[in-house]
This record gives sequence, C-alpha cells and structure tokens, in this order.
Amino acid sequence: MSARHFSHLPDEDVERLFSRPPEALGRSCPPALLAVALGATLYMPGTRPQLARDLVRRAAAGAVSSVVCLEDAVADADVPEAERNVVAQLRELARDEAAAPFVFVRVRNPEQIPAIVTALGDDARILSGFVLPKFTETHGAAFLDAVDDTSASAGVRLLAMPVIESPEIIHRETREDALLGVQRLLDKHRSSVLAVRTGATDLCSVYGIRRGRDLTIWDVRLVAGVLTDVINVLGRTDGTGFVVTGPVWEYFSSDERLFKPQLRHTPFDQHDANRLRADLITRDLDGLIREVVLDKVNGLTGKTVIHPSHVPVVHALSVVTHEEYADATDVLEAAGRSGVSASRYGNKMNESKPHLSWAERTILRARAFGVAAEDVGLVDLLAATAGRA
Repeated sequence: MSARHFSHLPDEDVERLFSRPPEALGRSCPPALLAVALGATLYMPGTRPQLARDLVRRAAAGAVSSVVCLEDAVADADVPEAERNVVAQLRELARDEAAAPFVFVRVRNPEQIPAIVTALGDDARILSGFVLPKFTETHGAAFLDAVDDTSASAGVRLLAMPVIESPEIIHRETREDALLGVQRLLDKHRSSVLAVRTGATDLCSVYGIRRGRDLTIWDVRLVAGVLTDVINVLGRTDGTGFVVTGPVWEYFSSDERLFKPQLRHTPFDQHDANRLRADLITRDLDGLIREVVLDKVNGLTGKTVIHPSHVPVVHALSVVTHEEYADATDVLEAAGRSGVSASRYGNKMNESKPHLSWAERTILRARAFGVAAEDVGLVDLLAATAGRA
C-alpha cells in the first residue's frame, strides 16, 4: 500500500504547483507523518454494495484515507449484513492493495475488532486500523485493548483513532475529568493511537443543535468550547498530545442561503477564476473552506468528510505555502539560539523559541502535502484540484 497526495494530478501540474512535492506514504511511514497526512478522511457506510470499487475510485481521485462505518451510518438491524459486506469488500480490496487508500473501520463494540481481522485472515493487511466511537476513559479501555491484542495476534500493525463525541465531554460539570481521563488512557496506549477525531454532530445532538450551511462549527459556541478544551488537553505539542482532527462538514449542495457567500471576489478575479468561485459556492464549499481555515488556526489537523467534493478542498488548504515554509525553515535553523529576526518575506518577525513547535508542525505538513511554488496560491490549488471534483 502506497500513496502520495496529489498523485492524481498530471505531472506537469505537480511541477507547476509545487516547489517541493509531497512525500510518498506507505504502511511503514512514521505514525506522526501518517497522522498529519490523513487529510480529508472520507467516511463510507459499511452497507455500500460496491465498497471496494468505490474506495479504489476515490483513492484515484485523491482520497488518501477512508473510514468504513459500522456504527452510526448503519441501522441496528443491518449490522450483521454490514459486517459480512465489509469483510467481503475488504478482501476484494486486498487484491488491488496498491490502489487502495489507508482504510480504517469504525466499529460499534470491541468484539468487532478481532472478529473482522480474523474473518479477513491474510487480507487483514489491507486495514490500517479502527475508529473507536463515543470514546471515554471507561468506555474506551476495552476498545484499545482489543486493537493492541488483535494487532499482536494477527501480526499486523493496527492503529486506533478514538472519537471524542460523548455527552460527558460537552457537559460542563464532567468535561474536565472526562478529558483528563481520556488523556491518561491514551497515554498508556500511545504507540497504537494514530490521531484523535472529534465528533461535532454527536456533540450537537446532546442539545438538539444542528449548524446551518452558512455557519461553521466555530460559530456554535457550545461545541467550539468543547473543541478548544479537547485541543487544550489532547493536542499539546510538548510530547503528551496527539494530532486532533477537525469534525465533519455536512453539506454538499446549496439551497436558499441567508448570508452572503464567504469567498471574496478579488483573489478569483486576479486568476480569471470566477466560474470556479461560483461553483464552490453552489456546492457549499465556501463554508467548508472557512471552517477548515478556522480548524487550522485553532490547532486541528485534517478533517472528517462525507462527500468526495470535500476532499480536494481540504487538501488544497493543507499545502504549505512558500512563505510558511520559508518561515519554518528559518525558525528551525535558529533553534537553540534566542532572538528575533525578520522573515524573508519582510512582513513579520520570526522568534526562534516561541515559533519552534509551529515550525516543526509546518515541516511535517510540508512532507505530507508539499510546499507550493512561490507564485502559487490557494486559488491555483483549488482550480487544479477542486475544479476536477
């Protein structure tokens, strides 16, 4: 299994868009790099009859990671058939392993983990790991034990992605203890935890909330407060934290809108790309763009998505700009020496100590998503990727 972001683009586009192209990704790549490289993780229900074909097709269009869901996306009565379908489809996918994305299965209970791996037999190599829903310190221990035990018995590296989405996390009186409990548990299983996912839909449901297409999750104060606390406890860069991913964007086609579109005309005018702007707005991708920008500035990496059109947008926004890369390399070169220096772009100050962890994260993202050419901006990347979706 191997992948590279933007490998679906023509070689001439990659050469034009990137000063440093993304690195190749494989099963043996470091978990820290893989966690950042997940990008837009595309969810698919386990009941999908052509699941293997769809996974290959989506990987060919740029999706590097995918989750096959046996939990909320499957009705209770359909779970046994969904399990059989997932096993059959993953065995078929294993025959075309080189074309597959990194695949995770979202399970309902710990018992499904060894059952699925046992049923797959030698084809279990197609699995990258499992997504663990409604994760708490009490509820999560059995899931993580099942991942570790199954990985050891099957001789296959399986990674876990717990989802923070339970009522204990959004309720104010239990949130701190719940998050600290999750942190303690994840620390015990650090080597098998790839990333922490966030489930905004479940968090909203506790209060009967559903954000509209004109708003981002950061406009929903109750959930924004939870995400901030999750990042605070679980997303630290001092060696105790994990990559924390952004929650799902639910919309993929536009209805009547209350607010103005969230994309300015000017950047698109400059690139003669007004048709692209109109298309992004029609598909509600302007809201996604704004939410991903807010995710990034608040410390989230990557995003859960439920529609193929979301993938290229998230990935375009994940590319490191030429300016970011210049700043990050300057900060790293000055590491160990205190002081401040002007950026090469002459528009900001770089501080060697306060900006060090940002620089390290930026270089890791550059390895996964590449560095844009000096004259390439977001509109260029969107035109080359989202314009094809």
